Amino acid sequence: MRAIIGGTGFYRMTGMAATRRQVVRTPYGQASGALTFGRIDDCAEVVFLNRHGYGHTLAPHLINYRANLWALREVGVRQVIAVASAGSLVEDIAPGSLVLPDQLIDYTSGRAHTFVDSSEAPVVHVDMTEPYTASLRVEMLRAAQACGVRVTDGGTYACTQGPRLETAAEVRRLRNDGCDLVGMTGMPEAALARELGLEYCALNVVSNYAAGVGESHTRVAFEGGDERYNAAMQHMQHLLGTWCAAPGALAAGPGDALP
Repeated sequence: MRAIIGGTGFYRMTGMAATRRQVVRTPYGQASGALTFGRIDDCAEVVFLNRHGYGHTLAPHLINYRANLWALREVGVRQVIAVASAGSLVEDIAPGSLVLPDQLIDYTSGRAHTFVDSSEAPVVHVDMTEPYTASLRVEMLRAAQACGVRVTDGGTYACTQGPRLETAAEVRRLRNDGCDLVGMTGMPEAALARELGLEYCALNVVSNYAAGVGESHTRVAFEGGDERYNAAMQHMQHLLGTWCAAPGALAAGPGDALP
C-alpha cells in the first residue's frame, strides 16, 4: 500500500475519493491525525496523513514523527511520498519549483529520532548513505515524465529545527555545507522510515528563497511566491495523482535506465 504525507499547504489530496478514516493506536502516542484512505481513478487504495495535524496546529519540532510512521506501517503501507514546503538556498531553484532531493543533512536537536529507545531492545544501525529510496525516486521521475510536470532531480535538503526561519548567516553556512534546500520536517522522518523498512521519498515544493538569497535579500519574501507556489501545488497534485493511478507501471526493472 502507498501513502502520502502532506505538509504545509497540502492538507488534502485532490481527486481522492475517501473511503474511510482510521485512528491508529501506537506505542509512541498519537499520530498527527486520523489516516484517510481513498482511491484516485479507481487505483489501489492510498493513505493520506496530514503531518501538521488538523488546522496546521503542530509545529515541526512538535510533530510525533514516530507515531506517524508507525501508524502507516501498521495499516500495511510500504511506500511513502513525503511532501513538504522548502526554501531555496540557490538562485537556480526558483520559488514554484518541485524538487526530488537525493541527500539531506540534519541540523535538528531534541527530537525523538529513533525507535531504538530502550536498553532492552537490540541496537539497530540503518544505512543512510542514500536517505531516499532510489527506486521510489525513479517512480516519481517517471510519473513526472508521464504527466508533463517539471521536477528538479536531486539536491541536498537541510533540515533545521524551526519554527523560526534561518538568519542570512545561517543560510550562508547551509550553502557552504553544500545544501540546496532548507525545511523543517525532513528529519527524523526519513531515518524513522528507514528503521521501519519503509520505502521513502521526499517531494519538496519551493515556496520562497531563503534569507539572503535572491528576492529574499533583506527579508524572506513570501508574498512574491504566492502565485508560483499555488501553481506548483497544482502540479504536485497532478504528479501524485499520476503516481497513485499507476501502481507498479512506473517501477524500474533490472537494467532499466533512469529517466
